[in-house]
Amino acid sequence: MAEFLYRLGKAAARRAILVIVSWAALVGIAGAGYLLGHGALAPSFDIPGLPSSQVVDQLAEELPEYAGATGTIVVATTSGAPFTETQRAQISEAVASAPTLPDVAQVTDPFTAEAQRQDQVDQLAQGATALDEARADLDAGQAALDQAAAELDQNEQQIQAGLQQLDQGQAALDAAIAQATEANGPAAAMNPAFQAQQAELDAKRAELEAGQAGITQGRTQLETQAAQLADGLTQIEAQGAQLQAAQELVSLAEPIRLISEDEAAAQIPISFTEPRMDLASSSKTAAIEHFTEAGIDGVEVAVSVEMSQDVPDVLGWGEAVGLALAAVVLVIMFRALAPTLVPVIGAVTGVGVAALGGLAFSSVVTMTSVTPILAVMLGLAVGVDYSLFIINRHRRMLAAGAPLAEAIGLANGTSGTAVVFAGGTVVVALAALGVTGIPFLALMGAMGAAAVAVAVAVAVTLTPAILGLIGRRVLPHRLREADPVPVPEVGQAAKAWVGIVRAVVAVCALGVLAIPALDIRLGLPDGSSEPPGSLAERAHALTAAEFSPGANGMLLVTAELEDTLDDAARTTTQLEVAAALGAQAGVVGVAPVGISESGHLAAFQVLPEGGPNDESTADLVGRLRALEVDAVGGPLGVAGQAAINIDISDRLADAMPLYLGVVVGLSLVILAIVFRSLLVPLIAAGGFILSLFATLGVITAIFQWGWVKALFGLHATGPVLNFLPVLLAGVLFGLAMDYQIFLAAGMREAYVHGIEARRAVAVGFRAGRPVVIAAALIMVAIFGGFVFAESTIIKSVGLGLALGVALDAFIVRLVLMPALMSLMGRAAWWLPKWLDRLIPRADVEGAALSRRHAAL
Repeated sequence: MAEFLYRLGKAAARRAILVIVSWAALVGIAGAGYLLGHGALAPSFDIPGLPSSQVVDQLAEELPEYAGATGTIVVATTSGAPFTETQRAQISEAVASAPTLPDVAQVTDPFTAEAQRQDQVDQLAQGATALDEARADLDAGQAALDQAAAELDQNEQQIQAGLQQLDQGQAALDAAIAQATEANGPAAAMNPAFQAQQAELDAKRAELEAGQAGITQGRTQLETQAAQLADGLTQIEAQGAQLQAAQELVSLAEPIRLISEDEAAAQIPISFTEPRMDLASSSKTAAIEHFTEAGIDGVEVAVSVEMSQDVPDVLGWGEAVGLALAAVVLVIMFRALAPTLVPVIGAVTGVGVAALGGLAFSSVVTMTSVTPILAVMLGLAVGVDYSLFIINRHRRMLAAGAPLAEAIGLANGTSGTAVVFAGGTVVVALAALGVTGIPFLALMGAMGAAAVAVAVAVAVTLTPAILGLIGRRVLPHRLREADPVPVPEVGQAAKAWVGIVRAVVAVCALGVLAIPALDIRLGLPDGSSEPPGSLAERAHALTAAEFSPGANGMLLVTAELEDTLDDAARTTTQLEVAAALGAQAGVVGVAPVGISESGHLAAFQVLPEGGPNDESTADLVGRLRALEVDAVGGPLGVAGQAAINIDISDRLADAMPLYLGVVVGLSLVILAIVFRSLLVPLIAAGGFILSLFATLGVITAIFQWGWVKALFGLHATGPVLNFLPVLLAGVLFGLAMDYQIFLAAGMREAYVHGIEARRAVAVGFRAGRPVVIAAALIMVAIFGGFVFAESTIIKSVGLGLALGVALDAFIVRLVLMPALMSLMGRAAWWLPKWLDRLIPRADVEGAALSRRHAAL
């Protein structure tokens, strides 16, 4: 490798114009590819297979009107007074014309919705009154029936008494006839008096029997009427149960409003036909402009973050400032202008090729808005640093008397080899993001790895070419014509107690900084994190103040119903599910929003008590998914932007241990090959873990706890960016290994050249310290430039990388690592003989090249 890079460097210096033109052509090709093939970047991202994603897929099949992207327009009077009739009419007019906008499926008029809600309340109240009146009528009818039945009973008693009297009269008559017959003979029975009495008795009996028949008929009629009353009562009770269920549903949904209680603010929900990952930014922009340009006097218009969050600028003034600061560091180090421009030119060239080339595929591969940001950050940072390492070695050799072409070749063969291995560790770490199984992270890692690979290629080809053109102007004026001055191997071994103190102080400092990481919460920035006064920040603030914090993170809950339920049973089941949801702690309101045509799926809106990034909301999502409702055949599904963000954060947190294990394992293997040692890789990996958790601790204290947040342009606190820990683990691992290789390579170079082990640590450290300090300052400056971005996501990534590089370089690599290496002495380079025979020889320090070329 060293010999190949030596020859490549000399060839590039001899054919400098060809190399420069070739890289310029690659930039042009990448730019042309971008112009021809670039597509829109997605401002949000998703992970397949999430519980919330499965709910969205189910909604797409059963209730497609709820599967598309959503957003909210928030309107409020600037005076705080209720909307005037004119303002209401103008808002409704804007709503009525909005469905003609691109990809807009439905826009809800808040005033119409509120009127419908109030009509529903009034209708339910009227229905309750009507049922009460009907129940009263039935009660009156029942009372009349009871009275009629009592009268029939009384009449029947009188008839029965009359019949008894008739029976007695008949018995007396019969006795008289029998007595007369016995005394006077059979003819006496025909006495007219007896016949008259019998006729009178028969007539009365007939009259009473007719009365009894009437009573029997009356009882039949009463029984019929009683059955009718019973049927009516049953219907009323059924209607009453349905009415009560509807009233309970309305009561549960009452907190979910589109008009604030003071009628000074309103929410206008917008549904799109396309899912949020597929929705074009132009469609959201058209909807935003439609309402913001409506020009309603006295009305403020704000837009939820789901709609207003767009693709951030890849480069801004902050990044330019960071690059300028890097140039200042180079000027101070090189004390000459010409070598300062070389790394800057190389970094910009590499970023141009990598970023434009990657974006050329954005029309065929779904890319998030942060995907190119990482490539730009890394491309600039490592591009400057890698050229710096080679230029620094070249200057030392040129000052020591080596011919120009030989100095370039040797610098490329020695420091260039370290650059290749260092860049390789970064590439491997970034490519390993694919093991997380998270597509957007894998793509981000791939594009970042490509940027680093291009930066390595630029460093070992374009840098030697430019060095060949500028010649000895790479040196300060005082050294250009001076006699060659060999660089002495200076450095004294530190005393043991000094090493112990340094190691203890470094570990304790990093441990203290890591303490806040124990409280880290992961999430995505919400509207409160947007710049003050922006559409998203105002929408978030107005919604929280006028409605509730939970209105910024509404949840969509689904329940699978039995297909055989009728309408009444579905209403009852809806009530059971809604009541179960409403009974959960942290739920403010529940509203049924629809049932699929098949009757299989019911959807509910749930208003949580906390905002989208509150811990209570995350707890609520978990409890809702674990909730068991007897009327539902399976577990409840939970979706909505807040639930999606929670799921993404959980998946990323779960991926962290696996990824950390992979990169640490890779570091042990790579460094064992590079340095032919077991302890050096362990020191490097242990230091990386310390600096990583210290960085996460500082990030938690700033972004989550709010410490010194104003220094970084933050006006609100919230959870740490959910993919930041994984991203930091990958990027910082690679960069940490860069500095480990450049410092430890110098130590091993001194050791293999015969210098005593503990003194070799001091010699290598003294030789590599200036360039590592400069390289770290450059990276901190470039990454720190992204802290000034408006996007909270970019700000947190930039600050995390800047802090990580600073902590790892200045505490771990420049304090802890040399202290431990010095304490271990020769043991630091120990490697079992059997393992020494198995692993290949990398010769990063260029010892073999040094022996072949006397100019060293």
